[in-house]
Amino acid sequence: MSCFNSLRISASGLSAERLRMDTVASNIANVSTTRGENGQPYRRKVAVFEENLSNELNKSTNSYESKLKGVRAVGIEEDQSPLRRVYDPSHPDADEEGYVLMPNVNILNEMADMMVAYRAFEANVTAMNSEKSMFMKALQIGR
Repeated sequence: MSCFNSLRISASGLSAERLRMDTVASNIANVSTTRGENGQPYRRKVAVFEENLSNELNKSTNSYESKLKGVRAVGIEEDQSPLRRVYDPSHPDADEEGYVLMPNVNILNEMADMMVAYRAFEANVTAMNSEKSMFMKALQIGR
């Protein structure tokens, strides 16, 4: 039913922002992981999203609203920015010069990303609550 498309769009936004928050939490948890499963320092992860348009289901209609289905996660990619070099000769992963390769995670950027994800999540919840309220009012009018 088309009246529930707005709820589906908000639900897809909630799901996407939850994935982004999980990714940021993983980055924060690994801010000082110098050796992962592959023997290399942890690399920052970034959630990638795209518009979720339904082209096959709505070929008969040409309206933009009928094709919009929200957002979907395409995947999680590694940030290829350079790793940080920190001088710490006492660290077990230090090279012969005393430098340790640290993850490319900047805690300030991660906190900013977390706040953006939280606000977007909050906006989707507010939109869903407004939609629910409108549906309830419509049902009351129909009595």
